[in-house]
Amino acid sequence: MAVSQTSVQALGNILPLEQHEREQILSYARTLSRDDAAAHLQQLLGDSPEAVKFIADFNATQTSSNQGATHHDRKSHGDVKSSLGPAASNDAPPPMYAPPPGLPPPANGAAPNGKAVAARTGSVSNRMTGRKHTNPVIEAAYLRAQDEQEMQNLLQTLQYQYGIYNSEIEPEHETDYPCNCPIHKYYWRKWSRYGVQEIWSKAVMYPGEKAYNDNKQQTVFTRNPYIWNVISPYGWRQISWGAPLKPVPGAHAQFIHQTIDLNNKLNREAQANVDSNEPKVNVWDDDALQSAIAGLSITDEKKPQVDRPRDSKFVLVEKPAAQESDTVPATEQQSAAKAKASRFSSFRKAVGIKSSDERAVAKVAKSAGKGQTIRDEILEEEDSRWPDAQWRELVATYLEKVGMTKWVSDLRAHKPIQYLHLLRAGYFEPIPVGWATQNSNPLKFSIEAAAGWRGITPAWRGYEDTAEERLYWVMNHRAGSAGTRMKPDFISAMNMARDRMARAVEPPPLYFDATDTCHTQHTSEGYSKQVMPPPFQAYDRPETPSDDTMILLDVSGSMDFNAMRPVYNQYLITQWMRSTQPKNKDVAKAIIRRFVDAMANHDHTGSGYDLITFSDRSSVIGTVNHRNLENMWRNVKLGGGTRVMTGWQK
Repeated sequence: MAVSQTSVQALGNILPLEQHEREQILSYARTLSRDDAAAHLQQLLGDSPEAVKFIADFNATQTSSNQGATHHDRKSHGDVKSSLGPAASNDAPPPMYAPPPGLPPPANGAAPNGKAVAARTGSVSNRMTGRKHTNPVIEAAYLRAQDEQEMQNLLQTLQYQYGIYNSEIEPEHETDYPCNCPIHKYYWRKWSRYGVQEIWSKAVMYPGEKAYNDNKQQTVFTRNPYIWNVISPYGWRQISWGAPLKPVPGAHAQFIHQTIDLNNKLNREAQANVDSNEPKVNVWDDDALQSAIAGLSITDEKKPQVDRPRDSKFVLVEKPAAQESDTVPATEQQSAAKAKASRFSSFRKAVGIKSSDERAVAKVAKSAGKGQTIRDEILEEEDSRWPDAQWRELVATYLEKVGMTKWVSDLRAHKPIQYLHLLRAGYFEPIPVGWATQNSNPLKFSIEAAAGWRGITPAWRGYEDTAEERLYWVMNHRAGSAGTRMKPDFISAMNMARDRMARAVEPPPLYFDATDTCHTQHTSEGYSKQVMPPPFQAYDRPETPSDDTMILLDVSGSMDFNAMRPVYNQYLITQWMRSTQPKNKDVAKAIIRRFVDAMANHDHTGSGYDLITFSDRSSVIGTVNHRNLENMWRNVKLGGGTRVMTGWQK
């Protein structure tokens, strides 16, 4: 049955997509049950009143006959793709939205090498009964997300309470008696999460790695490399007389240096160990696996060793033919050597000692078996994550857009262990839009090397959270990347900021505008020094008349905060002072005003630009231009957190 045009038009009021794209979304939703369709649309549209009303109306239009036909198609063994409508066609374009956490109906596809994989049959039947895809990383992420944001907020509150302004420093309070202070309550919460931390570590660790935590009661037998190799930012033997400790600038600087050096060292070692553990044979070539084992044989006979005399110049010379025979016949020598080798072979087998050939064959067999296991796990994960042609096309389009198609293909072929770990973490797919409305998601997990909270990639140490880790992984592996783009460490970032400020100069007179906030609010005596931008070089395709530019504005609560600046003692922030910088909301308004003024005669529509605001929720303010900006700005409301995806979905 065709999709109702009323539903297509109603969806367009919430999701600004082309008509054929909206039809694809609704066609796919009609193949689901009422509950699955509601969950799918909610993940796509959010939980705004308009979205809730649309979902209710859409489910109300599905008749019982259509539902019965849909269930019949999903249970049959026929062509599942035909029941998906135009969205599942190979000729149709991929859907222009990120995939929801749930899965579309399955497709009975074969393995990439054309061979059936029996181990995947169970996962297909599970999807047909409505079970969502899962793996160890997803399960561990679900457990960790339960209180991840709460723990981050608790630490920030504690740091502010005790005057600690560096995010890498946790408050400390050493006592010889039971204490019920906020610091110890926080540590008790941390200790209660060690079980979840162990589950997360097992899910993301690579072969050969060991999990650890920051439990200071186990310093003797701990696996934590930071306990004995990095100094405390509080220094040694600090006397506090029962009060919380205060960070020492000199010790903190040494702590920063040692942490950076140890992070780099452990990252290099981890990447080298993972690379060395990769299968030495091609796991996708069955003939190569079999030939690697067939090329070796086990025998009890040793290769005969011929003693050759050497001359005075240590050059090998051949023995004369007359001297090759001894008094004992050759057949008797061979029989004695064979009996001796047989006795030694029996002795080695009796005591469990393997010969060099046996060890080599066992090593190759183990490597081949491990390669086959990894291959089966990859095929099962791919089939469960991307069950039909629509999903595979979506993934292929995403990899092409970010420029990682060739890299991911090479990773799958030559480094299957790393490919499997990144596959389970969703590195090859668009980020689900449903994460935008969650308090915590797998991109907001903090990475704490000293505490043992791991990231996803082998070289995870040094990143702030899993979002930053994924961002740098994409930048380092996309097509056209010039070398490895490493995240600047704390000291490098500080040095770059100081070098940049040293190049700052007074802005040119042409930049002056009497209506700028620094003049109207009298927060400073004029413009601050600025680093002049380099000459503009166009690197993107030219704009066309059909392009539509929008303004996406952050309106979270911090936009209304008074501007503050830190006071440093080496790398330690000792306090915050009031800055002459205007509030961020006033700076943003001035930038938007300058933009619409400059583009007044260049906008191809002539009406202006759509202004979308975002925080916890998003709002469409309307079309702004140089004539109506003041009136439209009155509709901008500040407050809430920062979630960019809520505005991007508008």
